[in-house]
Amino acid sequence: MYLALKEIKHEKLRYGLIIAMIVLISYLIFVLTSLALGLANENTEAIDSWDANSVVLNKDSNISLGQSFISNDEADKIDMTNKDAYLGQASVVAKASGHEQISSSYLGINKSQFIFKGLKLSSGHKATKNFEVVADEQFKNDGYKLGDKVKLNSYVHKFTIVGFTKGAKLNVAPVLYGNMNGWTELKNAGNTFKASAIVSKKNKVNVGDTNLKSYTMKTFINKLPGYSAQNQTFTFMIAFLMIISLIVIAVFLYILTIQKLPNYAVLRAQGIPAKVLVQTTISQSVILVISGLIIGTILTVATALLIPTSVPMNFNFPILSLVAVGLVLTSVLGAIIPVRTILKVDPVTVIGG
Repeated sequence: MYLALKEIKHEKLRYGLIIAMIVLISYLIFVLTSLALGLANENTEAIDSWDANSVVLNKDSNISLGQSFISNDEADKIDMTNKDAYLGQASVVAKASGHEQISSSYLGINKSQFIFKGLKLSSGHKATKNFEVVADEQFKNDGYKLGDKVKLNSYVHKFTIVGFTKGAKLNVAPVLYGNMNGWTELKNAGNTFKASAIVSKKNKVNVGDTNLKSYTMKTFINKLPGYSAQNQTFTFMIAFLMIISLIVIAVFLYILTIQKLPNYAVLRAQGIPAKVLVQTTISQSVILVISGLIIGTILTVATALLIPTSVPMNFNFPILSLVAVGLVLTSVLGAIIPVRTILKVDPVTVIGG
Protein backbone atom coordinates (compact mmCIF):
# COMPACT_ATOMS: atom_id res chain seq x y z
CA MET A 1 0.00 0.00 0.00
CA TYR A 2 2.87 2.37 0.85
CA LEU A 3 4.56 1.85 -2.53
CA ALA A 4 1.22 2.21 -4.32
CA LEU A 5 0.45 5.59 -2.71
CA LYS A 6 4.00 6.84 -3.15
CA GLU A 7 3.96 6.09 -6.89
CA ILE A 8 0.54 7.74 -7.33
CA LYS A 9 1.87 10.91 -5.64
CA HIS A 10 4.97 10.84 -7.85
CA GLU A 11 3.06 10.36 -11.13
CA LYS A 12 0.13 12.70 -10.45
CA LEU A 13 -0.69 13.48 -14.10
CA ARG A 14 -0.68 9.87 -15.31
CA TYR A 15 -2.79 8.55 -12.47
CA GLY A 16 -4.97 11.67 -12.45
CA LEU A 17 -5.96 10.97 -16.06
CA ILE A 18 -6.83 7.36 -15.21
CA ILE A 19 -8.94 8.49 -12.25
CA ALA A 20 -10.66 11.05 -14.52
CA MET A 21 -11.52 8.27 -16.99
CA ILE A 22 -12.97 6.12 -14.19
CA VAL A 23 -14.92 9.14 -12.88
CA LEU A 24 -16.53 9.72 -16.28
CA ILE A 25 -17.35 6.03 -16.76
CA SER A 26 -18.85 5.61 -13.27
CA TYR A 27 -20.75 8.91 -13.58
CA LEU A 28 -22.23 7.86 -16.93
CA ILE A 29 -23.28 4.44 -15.62
CA PHE A 30 -24.71 5.82 -12.35
CA VAL A 31 -26.73 8.56 -14.08
CA LEU A 32 -28.10 6.29 -16.82
CA THR A 33 -29.00 3.60 -14.28
CA SER A 34 -30.76 6.14 -12.04
CA LEU A 35 -32.68 7.60 -14.99
CA ALA A 36 -33.75 4.13 -16.15
CA LEU A 37 -34.89 3.20 -12.65
CA GLY A 38 -36.67 6.53 -12.28
CA LEU A 39 -38.60 6.06 -15.51
CA ALA A 40 -39.51 2.48 -14.56
CA ASN A 41 -40.64 3.68 -11.13
CA GLU A 42 -42.98 6.26 -12.67
CA ASN A 43 -44.91 3.39 -14.24
CA THR A 44 -45.68 1.80 -10.88
CA GLU A 45 -45.54 4.51 -8.19
CA ALA A 46 -49.27 4.45 -7.51
CA ILE A 47 -49.39 0.63 -7.57
CA ASP A 48 -46.46 0.37 -5.15
CA SER A 49 -48.15 2.77 -2.73
CA TRP A 50 -51.13 0.41 -2.38
CA ASP A 51 -48.90 -2.36 -1.00
CA ALA A 52 -51.14 -4.93 -2.71
CA ASN A 53 -50.32 -8.47 -3.84
CA SER A 54 -53.00 -9.26 -6.42
CA VAL A 55 -55.57 -7.69 -8.70
CA VAL A 56 -58.84 -9.00 -10.14
CA LEU A 57 -59.66 -8.05 -13.73
CA ASN A 58 -62.08 -9.09 -16.44
CA LYS A 59 -60.73 -12.18 -18.25
CA ASP A 60 -61.21 -10.50 -21.62
CA SER A 61 -59.28 -7.33 -20.71
CA ASN A 62 -55.85 -8.71 -21.69
CA ILE A 63 -54.70 -7.83 -18.15
CA SER A 64 -55.31 -4.15 -18.91
CA LEU A 65 -56.82 -1.96 -16.22
CA GLY A 66 -58.20 0.48 -18.77
CA GLN A 67 -60.00 -2.28 -20.68
CA SER A 68 -61.45 -4.07 -17.66
CA PHE A 69 -64.98 -3.77 -16.31
CA ILE A 70 -66.45 -5.62 -13.34
CA SER A 71 -70.22 -5.78 -13.37
CA ASN A 72 -72.38 -5.41 -10.29
CA ASP A 73 -73.46 -9.05 -10.55
CA GLU A 74 -69.84 -10.24 -10.69
CA ALA A 75 -68.84 -7.99 -7.79
CA ASP A 76 -71.67 -9.37 -5.65
CA LYS A 77 -70.26 -12.89 -6.03
CA ILE A 78 -66.92 -11.93 -4.48
CA ASP A 79 -66.53 -11.94 -0.71
CA MET A 80 -64.94 -8.53 -0.07
CA THR A 81 -62.85 -8.11 3.10
CA ASN A 82 -60.84 -5.25 4.58
CA LYS A 83 -57.93 -6.49 2.45
CA ASP A 84 -59.81 -5.83 -0.80
CA ALA A 85 -60.64 -2.56 -2.52
CA TYR A 86 -62.58 -1.53 -5.62
CA LEU A 87 -60.68 0.53 -8.18
CA GLY A 88 -62.00 2.40 -11.19
CA GLN A 89 -59.60 3.76 -13.81
CA ALA A 90 -60.24 6.28 -16.56
CA SER A 91 -57.68 7.98 -18.79
CA VAL A 92 -58.38 11.72 -18.80
CA VAL A 93 -56.96 15.04 -19.93
CA ALA A 94 -57.08 17.58 -17.11
CA LYS A 95 -57.71 21.18 -18.17
CA ALA A 96 -57.94 24.38 -16.16
CA SER A 97 -57.95 28.03 -17.08
CA GLY A 98 -54.44 29.45 -17.14
CA HIS A 99 -52.76 26.04 -16.89
CA GLU A 100 -51.43 23.58 -19.43
CA GLN A 101 -53.36 20.40 -20.14
CA ILE A 102 -52.09 17.26 -18.40
CA SER A 103 -52.74 13.72 -19.58
CA SER A 104 -53.53 11.84 -16.40
CA SER A 105 -55.26 8.83 -14.91
CA TYR A 106 -58.40 9.20 -12.80
CA LEU A 107 -58.61 6.50 -10.13
CA GLY A 108 -61.92 6.04 -8.39
CA ILE A 109 -61.61 4.59 -4.88
CA ASN A 110 -63.95 3.85 -1.98
CA LYS A 111 -63.34 5.85 1.20
CA SER A 112 -64.12 2.84 3.41
CA GLN A 113 -61.40 0.69 1.80
CA PHE A 114 -57.64 0.37 2.28
CA ILE A 115 -56.43 2.36 -0.76
CA PHE A 116 -58.24 5.47 0.48
CA LYS A 117 -57.18 4.90 4.09
CA GLY A 118 -53.53 4.41 3.12
CA LEU A 119 -53.35 7.48 0.88
CA LYS A 120 -50.67 9.85 2.20
CA LEU A 121 -51.00 13.54 1.46
CA SER A 122 -48.33 16.22 1.18
CA SER A 123 -50.95 18.97 1.55
CA GLY A 124 -54.72 19.47 1.68
CA HIS A 125 -57.21 16.75 2.59
CA LYS A 126 -58.59 13.58 1.07
CA ALA A 127 -61.38 13.62 -1.49
CA THR A 128 -64.52 12.69 0.45
CA LYS A 129 -67.20 14.31 -1.72
CA ASN A 130 -68.30 14.07 -5.32
CA PHE A 131 -66.19 16.05 -7.78
CA GLU A 132 -63.22 16.29 -5.41
CA VAL A 133 -59.79 14.89 -6.31
CA VAL A 134 -56.37 14.41 -4.76
CA ALA A 135 -53.71 15.07 -7.40
CA ASP A 136 -50.16 13.86 -7.86
CA GLU A 137 -47.59 16.57 -7.12
CA GLN A 138 -46.81 16.93 -10.82
CA PHE A 139 -49.95 19.08 -10.96
CA LYS A 140 -48.50 21.27 -8.21
CA ASN A 141 -45.18 21.54 -10.04
CA ASP A 142 -47.07 22.60 -13.17
CA GLY A 143 -48.74 25.47 -11.33
CA TYR A 144 -51.98 23.92 -10.08
CA LYS A 145 -53.08 24.85 -6.56
CA LEU A 146 -55.46 23.62 -3.89
CA GLY A 147 -58.96 24.75 -4.78
CA ASP A 148 -58.33 24.84 -8.53
CA LYS A 149 -61.19 23.44 -10.58
CA VAL A 150 -60.20 21.15 -13.43
CA LYS A 151 -62.21 19.82 -16.31
CA LEU A 152 -61.64 16.17 -17.16
CA ASN A 153 -62.13 15.31 -20.82
CA SER A 154 -65.44 16.75 -22.00
CA TYR A 155 -67.33 15.97 -18.80
CA VAL A 156 -69.60 18.88 -17.92
CA HIS A 157 -68.83 19.08 -14.18
CA LYS A 158 -65.48 20.36 -12.96
CA PHE A 159 -63.45 18.62 -10.24
CA THR A 160 -61.85 20.52 -7.35
CA ILE A 161 -58.29 19.71 -6.27
CA VAL A 162 -58.49 19.32 -2.48
CA GLY A 163 -55.14 17.64 -1.84
CA PHE A 164 -51.76 16.68 -3.26
CA THR A 165 -49.88 13.43 -2.84
CA LYS A 166 -46.33 12.39 -3.70
CA GLY A 167 -45.44 9.43 -5.87
CA ALA A 168 -48.80 8.85 -7.53
CA LYS A 169 -48.11 7.95 -11.14
CA LEU A 170 -49.51 5.12 -13.20
CA ASN A 171 -47.88 4.30 -16.52
CA VAL A 172 -45.96 7.61 -16.24
CA ALA A 173 -49.24 9.59 -16.10
CA PRO A 174 -49.98 11.54 -12.88
CA VAL A 175 -52.94 10.19 -10.93
CA LEU A 176 -56.08 11.97 -9.78
CA TYR A 177 -57.74 10.13 -6.87
CA GLY A 178 -61.49 10.63 -6.65
CA ASN A 179 -64.49 8.57 -5.66
CA MET A 180 -66.21 5.78 -7.58
CA ASN A 181 -69.09 8.05 -8.64
CA GLY A 182 -66.63 10.17 -10.59
CA TRP A 183 -65.29 7.06 -12.34
CA THR A 184 -68.82 5.96 -13.23
CA GLU A 185 -69.52 9.33 -14.85
CA LEU A 186 -66.19 9.57 -16.70
CA LYS A 187 -66.50 6.02 -18.04
CA ASN A 188 -70.24 6.26 -18.73
CA ALA A 189 -70.52 3.01 -16.78
CA GLY A 190 -74.06 3.68 -15.65
CA ASN A 191 -75.56 1.32 -13.08
CA THR A 192 -74.21 -1.81 -14.76
CA PHE A 193 -70.58 -1.77 -13.66
CA LYS A 194 -69.06 -1.65 -10.20
CA ALA A 195 -65.38 -1.01 -10.94
CA SER A 196 -62.46 -1.62 -13.27
CA ALA A 197 -60.68 -3.92 -10.85
CA ILE A 198 -60.46 -5.27 -7.34
CA VAL A 199 -57.08 -4.69 -5.70
CA SER A 200 -56.20 -7.02 -2.85
CA LYS A 201 -53.55 -7.50 -0.20
CA LYS A 202 -54.20 -11.25 -0.45
CA ASN A 203 -52.02 -13.38 -2.71
CA LYS A 204 -55.07 -14.55 -4.64
CA VAL A 205 -58.75 -13.63 -4.66
CA ASN A 206 -61.41 -16.32 -5.03
CA VAL A 207 -63.49 -15.07 -7.97
CA GLY A 208 -65.80 -18.08 -8.11
CA ASP A 209 -67.84 -18.76 -11.24
CA THR A 210 -67.42 -15.37 -12.91
CA ASN A 211 -65.78 -13.86 -15.98
CA LEU A 212 -63.07 -12.49 -13.70
CA LYS A 213 -59.54 -13.65 -12.97
CA SER A 214 -57.09 -12.96 -10.17
CA TYR A 215 -53.54 -11.98 -11.19
CA THR A 216 -50.42 -11.43 -9.14
CA MET A 217 -49.33 -7.82 -8.97
CA LYS A 218 -46.07 -8.72 -10.72
CA THR A 219 -47.99 -10.15 -13.70
CA PHE A 220 -50.20 -7.07 -13.80
CA ILE A 221 -47.23 -4.67 -13.71
CA ASN A 222 -45.37 -6.55 -16.46
CA LYS A 223 -48.43 -6.15 -18.70
CA LEU A 224 -48.56 -2.37 -18.30
CA PRO A 225 -48.28 -0.84 -21.79
CA GLY A 226 -44.62 -0.53 -22.75
CA TYR A 227 -43.31 -1.39 -19.28
CA SER A 228 -41.51 -4.67 -20.06
CA ALA A 229 -40.13 -3.46 -23.41
CA GLN A 230 -38.84 -0.26 -21.82
CA ASN A 231 -37.14 -2.12 -18.96
CA GLN A 232 -35.54 -4.66 -21.29
CA THR A 233 -34.21 -1.89 -23.53
CA PHE A 234 -32.61 -0.03 -20.62
CA THR A 235 -31.28 -3.26 -19.09
CA PHE A 236 -29.49 -4.28 -22.29
CA MET A 237 -28.21 -0.74 -22.85
CA ILE A 238 -26.72 -0.51 -19.36
CA ALA A 239 -25.39 -4.09 -19.54
CA PHE A 240 -23.52 -3.38 -22.79
CA LEU A 241 -22.23 -0.11 -21.35
CA MET A 242 -21.01 -1.97 -18.26
CA ILE A 243 -19.22 -4.64 -20.32
CA ILE A 244 -17.50 -2.08 -22.55
CA SER A 245 -16.54 0.07 -19.55
CA LEU A 246 -15.13 -2.89 -17.65
CA ILE A 247 -13.02 -3.94 -20.63
CA VAL A 248 -11.69 -0.39 -21.10
CA ILE A 249 -10.72 -0.08 -17.43
CA ALA A 250 -9.08 -3.53 -17.40
CA VAL A 251 -7.07 -2.75 -20.55
CA PHE A 252 -5.88 0.62 -19.21
CA LEU A 253 -4.76 -0.91 -15.93
CA TYR A 254 -3.03 -3.75 -17.77
CA ILE A 255 -1.11 -1.32 -19.99
CA LEU A 256 -0.20 0.76 -16.95
CA THR A 257 1.22 -2.31 -15.22
CA ILE A 258 3.24 -3.40 -18.28
CA GLN A 259 4.72 0.10 -18.58
CA LYS A 260 6.04 -0.19 -15.02
CA LEU A 261 8.02 -3.40 -15.63
CA PRO A 262 11.37 -1.52 -15.73
CA ASN A 263 10.55 -0.01 -12.33
CA TYR A 264 9.64 -3.44 -10.99
CA ALA A 265 12.92 -4.81 -12.34
CA VAL A 266 14.85 -2.19 -10.38
CA LEU A 267 12.89 -3.00 -7.23
CA ARG A 268 13.51 -6.71 -7.72
CA ALA A 269 17.22 -6.00 -8.12
CA GLN A 270 17.08 -4.16 -4.79
CA GLY A 271 15.66 -7.27 -3.15
CA ILE A 272 11.94 -6.38 -3.05
CA PRO A 273 9.96 -9.68 -3.17
CA ALA A 274 7.69 -10.28 -6.19
CA LYS A 275 4.78 -10.81 -3.78
CA VAL A 276 5.10 -7.22 -2.56
CA LEU A 277 5.09 -5.91 -6.14
CA VAL A 278 1.93 -7.88 -6.96
CA GLN A 279 0.18 -6.58 -3.83
CA THR A 280 1.28 -3.05 -4.70
CA THR A 281 -0.11 -3.35 -8.24
CA ILE A 282 -3.48 -4.64 -7.04
CA SER A 283 -3.69 -2.05 -4.23
CA GLN A 284 -2.89 0.73 -6.68
CA SER A 285 -5.66 -0.38 -9.06
CA VAL A 286 -8.21 -0.56 -6.24
CA ILE A 287 -7.20 2.90 -4.95
CA LEU A 288 -7.59 4.43 -8.42
CA VAL A 289 -11.02 2.89 -9.03
CA ILE A 290 -12.39 3.66 -5.56
CA SER A 291 -11.20 7.27 -5.88
CA GLY A 292 -12.93 7.52 -9.26
CA LEU A 293 -16.12 5.94 -7.86
CA ILE A 294 -16.26 8.37 -4.95
CA ILE A 295 -15.94 11.39 -7.24
CA GLY A 296 -18.41 9.84 -9.71
CA THR A 297 -20.91 9.32 -6.88
CA ILE A 298 -20.54 12.94 -5.74
CA LEU A 299 -21.16 14.15 -9.30
CA THR A 300 -24.22 11.89 -9.59
CA VAL A 301 -25.71 13.25 -6.35
CA ALA A 302 -25.01 16.82 -7.51
CA THR A 303 -26.74 16.06 -10.81
CA ALA A 304 -29.78 14.69 -8.97
CA LEU A 305 -30.01 17.90 -6.93
CA LEU A 306 -29.68 20.19 -9.95
CA ILE A 307 -31.77 18.27 -12.48
CA PRO A 308 -35.39 19.47 -12.99
CA THR A 309 -38.05 17.64 -10.97
CA SER A 310 -39.77 16.68 -14.21
CA VAL A 311 -36.83 14.36 -15.00
CA PRO A 312 -37.25 11.11 -13.03
CA MET A 313 -34.22 9.80 -11.15
CA ASN A 314 -34.36 6.92 -8.70
CA PHE A 315 -31.35 5.78 -6.66
CA ASN A 316 -31.52 2.06 -6.01
CA PHE A 317 -28.52 1.61 -3.72
CA PRO A 318 -28.29 -2.20 -4.03
CA ILE A 319 -28.12 -1.97 -7.84
CA LEU A 320 -25.70 0.97 -7.85
CA SER A 321 -23.57 -0.84 -5.27
CA LEU A 322 -23.38 -3.87 -7.57
CA VAL A 323 -22.21 -1.58 -10.38
CA ALA A 324 -19.52 -0.14 -8.12
CA VAL A 325 -18.40 -3.60 -6.98
CA GLY A 326 -18.21 -4.68 -10.64
CA LEU A 327 -15.89 -1.78 -11.43
CA VAL A 328 -13.66 -2.57 -8.45
CA LEU A 329 -13.48 -6.27 -9.37
CA THR A 330 -12.58 -5.31 -12.93
CA SER A 331 -9.74 -3.15 -11.67
CA VAL A 332 -8.43 -6.12 -9.70
CA LEU A 333 -8.76 -8.32 -12.79
CA GLY A 334 -6.89 -5.78 -14.90
CA ALA A 335 -4.09 -5.78 -12.35
CA ILE A 336 -4.02 -9.58 -11.95
CA ILE A 337 -3.69 -10.34 -15.68
CA PRO A 338 -0.01 -9.24 -15.85
CA VAL A 339 0.87 -10.87 -12.50
CA ARG A 340 2.65 -13.74 -14.26
CA THR A 341 4.82 -11.21 -16.09
CA ILE A 342 5.66 -9.44 -12.82
CA LEU A 343 6.59 -12.71 -11.13
CA LYS A 344 8.87 -13.69 -14.03
CA VAL A 345 10.49 -10.28 -14.51
CA ASP A 346 14.27 -10.59 -14.83
CA PRO A 347 16.11 -7.47 -13.63
CA VAL A 348 19.11 -8.17 -15.84
CA THR A 349 17.02 -8.59 -19.01
CA VAL A 350 14.71 -5.62 -18.43
CA ILE A 351 17.40 -3.19 -17.28
CA GLY A 352 19.68 -4.34 -20.06
CA GLY A 353 22.66 -5.29 -17.96
